[in-house]
Amino acid sequence: MFRRVLTASTALALLAGCSVAAEQPKADRTVTLVTHDSFAVKQEQLDAFKNETGITVKTLASGDAGELTNKLVLTKSSPIGDVAFGVDSTFASRALKEGVFADYESAEDAKGANRYQVGSGKQLHAVDVGDVCVNVDTAALKDKGAPKTYADLTDPKYKDLLVVEDPATSSPGLAFLLGTISEFGENGWQDYWSKLKANGVKVVSGWEEAYTQDFSGSSGKGPRPIVVSYASSPSAEIGDDGQPRTTALLDTCYRQVEYAGVLNGTKNADDARKVVDFLLGEKFQAGVAEQMYVYPSREGVALPESWTKAAPLPEKSRTVAADKLDANREQWVQQWRTLVQG
Repeated sequence: MFRRVLTASTALALLAGCSVAAEQPKADRTVTLVTHDSFAVKQEQLDAFKNETGITVKTLASGDAGELTNKLVLTKSSPIGDVAFGVDSTFASRALKEGVFADYESAEDAKGANRYQVGSGKQLHAVDVGDVCVNVDTAALKDKGAPKTYADLTDPKYKDLLVVEDPATSSPGLAFLLGTISEFGENGWQDYWSKLKANGVKVVSGWEEAYTQDFSGSSGKGPRPIVVSYASSPSAEIGDDGQPRTTALLDTCYRQVEYAGVLNGTKNADDARKVVDFLLGEKFQAGVAEQMYVYPSREGVALPESWTKAAPLPEKSRTVAADKLDANREQWVQQWRTLVQG
């Protein structure tokens, strides 16, 4: 019987080979998540996701939702990431029409996200709901009294007090414009905006500038006590007495939903789908309100206690049908530019 003799040198060589093989680096499993600038997630959540799946999530901030959508459309032939989050209901029809997103049927959609389905529901998956509403600094308006409706904003006593975002560059700005179109009709909104212009409305490029620099009720302590923001924004402005310093005018709200989806052309499709599931999953959804000040799309997720008092979800919010929005968005924005900025 043949018996192989393992010499010391051979054994050492084999051990060395095993060691080298064991130390070979694992394949890189990085998924680039393209987001808008307001995306927030705790690092420990990303770390836990990596431990569970082996996937590293790299985020790439790309401006407001409008800028994000534009970038995704312009780079669709060579996508800048694998997954995108932040295309909202005001821009969703454009992204779908341009074929930015790939089909994916997530089991997590059935947990609540499918309530906000657009198109086939396979390309875009609802992550959060953030109604856009006029917000006011209640203390600053104590003597004048706060407005309540769109029409109130044209009252001369609120002259030079309102700041809004440009609908051509900002998703909340576009949502506010759409809210006024829903309120005053396709033949009446232009007259309304003429009155706002005459009453000294200030237009800035995006939410960050409007809320954190111009609005008096935020940390920026700006000069204007009326701003277009979100129904949830007052939850971030709780005073030392436990009361919100600001109020959202719930009669001025437009329903805005933010979506995530797998980008067409990604080479990491399988891992990208797992990231979409992560964004729709219970752990991430539980932190949506606290981290991004919007409402989770998933049903049954508990909200922070302060939201009950400061940030109730509006019972009724305005919307514009997706087909009408897709057919008229560019025309409405151009009309607004001519009217307000021309």
